[in-house]
Amino acid sequence: MIIKRIAEKELVSILKFFPAVAILGPRQSGKTTLVKQLTSHLNKKKTVYIDLENPDDAARLNNPTLFFKEHEEDIVIIDEVQRMKTLFPILRSVIDVHRKPGRFILLGSASPDLLIKSSESLAGRIYYYELTPLMYAEIKDVYTIDRHWLRGGFPTPLLARKKDNATLWHQSFLTTFIERDLPALGFSPSSPQLMLRLMQMLAHLHGSTLNNSQLAGSLGVSSPTIQKAVEYLDNAFIIRKLQPYFTNAKKRIVKSPKIYIRDSGILFNLLKIIDKSSLLGHPVVGAAWEGYVIEQIINQLRDKFNYYYYRTQDGTEADLLLLKAGKPYATIEIKFSTAPKITQGTHNSIADLKTKKNFIIIPSNEQGYYTSGKILKVIGFESFMKNIFNLLK
Repeated sequence: MIIKRIAEKELVSILKFFPAVAILGPRQSGKTTLVKQLTSHLNKKKTVYIDLENPDDAARLNNPTLFFKEHEEDIVIIDEVQRMKTLFPILRSVIDVHRKPGRFILLGSASPDLLIKSSESLAGRIYYYELTPLMYAEIKDVYTIDRHWLRGGFPTPLLARKKDNATLWHQSFLTTFIERDLPALGFSPSSPQLMLRLMQMLAHLHGSTLNNSQLAGSLGVSSPTIQKAVEYLDNAFIIRKLQPYFTNAKKRIVKSPKIYIRDSGILFNLLKIIDKSSLLGHPVVGAAWEGYVIEQIINQLRDKFNYYYYRTQDGTEADLLLLKAGKPYATIEIKFSTAPKITQGTHNSIADLKTKKNFIIIPSNEQGYYTSGKILKVIGFESFMKNIFNLLK
C-alpha cells in the first residue's frame, strides 16, 4: 500500500526553486519511496539513483565531477549521502557552473557532520526537509489512532498484517540502528548492550527532564559519554529534546530539557509493551500519550512555530508552548483523560505567558468546549488535528 505523504506537494514546489534538496530522517521512514513519487512530477526528467551503501554505486562516484557532468540534465538522487562527505564541495562547484532547480536530491539518516559539512559548502543552494515516519494526518483514513499510537509511524510495522511482525521489525530496527547506523553516523558505543540499556532507560524517562549525571551513574559511565550519546540519538531523529522556555529571571524555572522517544512504536518496543491492554496498565501511559500528541503537532506544524515546554518549581506548567516571532503564542496541555482536571498550574502558566490560545487535548472525539470563560479550550485529539491550522490562526 502506498500512502500519500503530505511532504510530496511541498517538496515538488521546493525542487522547482532550489538546486539541491536534502531529505533527512530516520532510516526506513519512507524517503526512497517518497522520492520515487516526487520524480514523477518533475517534467518527466531522467533520474539517476546512487545508493552509497552499495559498493558498486559508490564506485560510480570515483570521479564525481565527471559523473555529474555526464548527468547535467538529469535529476541525481544520492542516498545515504553522509557516507561520502567529500561530495559537498564538489556539489557546490557543479551547481555554480550549471545552476538549475532540482538537480540533486540528497537522502540521509542525518548526522552532525552531514549538517555542518553541507551547510558550509552548499549555503544558499540547498533546502533541508525533515521527513518523519508516517503522521496521523496521513493515515487517519486508513488506520485507527490506536493502531498508529501502538505501532508508530514507520511504514513497515504500521502496515504489517500481524502484530508480531511489527514487533519483530522494531527489534530488528533497534539492533541495526545500534550496531550499524550509529557507528556510520560517527558514534561507536562501547558495547551494543550498553547502548540498548541507555535507550531503555530513556524510554522509562519518556516525558521527564533529562539528567545526564543520573543516567551516567546508573550505567557506570561518564556524564560526557551520556551527553554525547544523547546528542547522536537526537541528531538521528530517535529522540526529541524539548527545551524549556524561560525569560523571567525572578521565577524559579526548570531549565533541563524534557526527553521523548519520537516514534511511539519504538518507545513501546523498548518498554516491552505489546498491546493496548498492557499499555493502559503501565505507569508510562500518560507520558506516552503526551509524547505522541506533541510529536504529531510538531510534525504537522513544522517550522510555523518554535516549540518549548514551560515549568516552574511551584508546579506551573505547560506541556507544549508554541512561540511565534519569539513570543508565547499558545499553550497546550495534554491529558490522558476524557474528563481532565484543570489544575492551578495550568491557569498560572497562562497568566505567566499571557497566551490568548490555550488548549487541553484529550483522547476522544470531543469537538471542543471552553472552560474558564473563553481562555482555555478542552478538545479531542482528532478534532484538534483536523482543525489545527484554523485553531492556531
